[in-house]
Amino acid sequence: MTNLVAAEFVSDLRAKYGVEFKNLALLDAAFTHASFANENKELGYGNYERLEFLGDAVLELAVSDYLFENYKHLPEGKLTRLRAAIVKSSSFCQLSIDSGFQPYIRLGVGEEKMGARSRAGLLEDIFEAFNGALYLDQGMPAVVSFLQKVLFPKIDAGQYSYDTDHKTRLQEYLQRNGERKIEYVVLKSDGTSSERDFLVELRVDDEPLSQGIGRNKKAAEKNAAEKALKSLQEHENG
Repeated sequence: MTNLVAAEFVSDLRAKYGVEFKNLALLDAAFTHASFANENKELGYGNYERLEFLGDAVLELAVSDYLFENYKHLPEGKLTRLRAAIVKSSSFCQLSIDSGFQPYIRLGVGEEKMGARSRAGLLEDIFEAFNGALYLDQGMPAVVSFLQKVLFPKIDAGQYSYDTDHKTRLQEYLQRNGERKIEYVVLKSDGTSSERDFLVELRVDDEPLSQGIGRNKKAAEKNAAEKALKSLQEHENG
């Protein structure tokens, strides 16, 4: 099998996060979309889908353990809601971008032309697959060490809230002084039936306020509401 991992990426992982894979084939697979694997069968690699499945569970456990140990003042209900705010598509999508993963994803020609490299669902999958691969390569301590650099500081900085019903919070915020017309309009739906992203525009009194993306319409609406609420509150607080 041919190792496809860019030397620059391997170096970046080591320098930024102290991550050095023993089995580069796992790292290769974590960044390989099924379309690329199908078009390059001679390379002998699978795709990231099984690693994504594992990484999803690994991340939920790692986050659960961190919250349990570090947020002892929170009751079970709030811990559950806070975890849900962290372990979600938009969060992992952004972490994938912040971690510098986007340029190294391997896509088939058609997926590349369709803009899959910027697709939120794909970026979420890659973050999960990477952590699944890291878990297989070095175990949970390595995953936790990585998350201590890219995720846990964001939790402690308050970037995630256990009050996650952003649509309700936004509605209450906007209608403090009277009724407002709030609507969510689907602008675009990209991708295949199994990997589709929705782009939704939030309009207030027929004026665009924000846009959100998600794997379904509901998730995109929540993302748009979250962005709008954050922007309005920042503006109000000066």
